[in-house]
Amino acid sequence: MNVNSASIELSSYRDQHFKGSRAEQDRLLRTSCTLYVGNLSFYTTEEQIYELFSRCGDIKRIIMGLDKYKKTPCGFCFLEYYQRADAENCMRYVNGTRLDDRIIRTDWDAGFIEGRQYGRGKTGGQVRDEYRSDFDSGRGGYGKILQQKVGSMAEGAF
Repeated sequence: MNVNSASIELSSYRDQHFKGSRAEQDRLLRTSCTLYVGNLSFYTTEEQIYELFSRCGDIKRIIMGLDKYKKTPCGFCFLEYYQRADAENCMRYVNGTRLDDRIIRTDWDAGFIEGRQYGRGKTGGQVRDEYRSDFDSGRGGYGKILQQKVGSMAEGAF
């Protein structure tokens, strides 16, 4: 395996909500031109994403991840290229780089389906942001569960 091929291999992550078999999902992942982009700042714009990712090829569309209740950005997006080779270059050269002062990560996606742009966490955002215990200004401060605990404790103090 050459150095560049390792960066485009499929990761172990699989979408638990995929409607189909594991074999079908793997087949789609191996031919997909769609990437999941994670660890974005809640303040990163579609224009910033386009500026960075278009260096790898022509982008078909960007679908921003949104909080399912507030409809505000929640730190991820789906990025669709016209050609697989451009998506592979993105996996090689953009994954792990810095955008808006955050180390972003890219992974293969089997293809965007309407509804997947919304966070799956109980509070509307991403599940991983609900359980975070550190302060992250780029992702809304403390994790949502910690924010709720602190908020309810503060209300009880009065």
